[in-house]
Amino acid sequence: MEKFKLSKTDIPGVLVIEPHAFADNRGFFMEYYNKDEYAKIGFNEVFIQDNHSSSKKGVVRGLHYQLNPNPMGKLIKVIKGKVFDVGVDLRKGSPTYGRFYAQVLSEDNKKMLYFPPGFAHGFLSLADGTEVVYKCTGMFNGESERALLWNDPALMIPWPLDMVGEIIVSERDKKHPLLSNVETNFSYK
Repeated sequence: MEKFKLSKTDIPGVLVIEPHAFADNRGFFMEYYNKDEYAKIGFNEVFIQDNHSSSKKGVVRGLHYQLNPNPMGKLIKVIKGKVFDVGVDLRKGSPTYGRFYAQVLSEDNKKMLYFPPGFAHGFLSLADGTEVVYKCTGMFNGESERALLWNDPALMIPWPLDMVGEIIVSERDKKHPLLSNVETNFSYK
C-alpha cells in the first residue's frame, strides 16, 4: 500500500496529496512528508523551510507570494481545526492565470495542498485554534514578499464567510492590490 495518494487538479502544478493514516483504538499514525515515498508518486519538490500558524475562527491570512529570484512553493496541511485554503495562479502566460483553486483542509480529512511558485496563497480559518503547517521550497524574503487582495471581486473566490461570523483580517492584508494591479514576474512553463 502506498503511503500517499497524489491527485492533479484542473490547474497545472496544483496538487492534492492524501497521506494514509494507520488508525486503531489508540488513535492514528501517519507520515505527512517522506522524500522517498513522495518520489514514488512523482512528487520531487525540495523543501527548505517549515512554517506553523495558529488562527482564531474567522481569520483570513493571505493571499501571499514571493517574487523571483526568491520564489516559494508551499505544501499546506492542517494539524488542528479546519481552513478554506486558496491558491491563485499568477504565472504570466498560464492558461489558468488569475484562476483559483480552493479546498477545505482539516485535521479530519488530513488532505494537503501543494501550490508551486507563482501562486498567491491564503486561507480562512473555519474553527478556533486552527493550526496550519506548511513546507516551503524557498526561504522567507521580505523584499520579495508580495500579496494579492484576498477578496478581490475579479477572483470570484467563494469564501465561506457565512460559516465564521466575524471576519478578522490584518491591516496589512486589507491593503493589497487587486489582480489587475498585482506585481508578478512568474512565467508559465
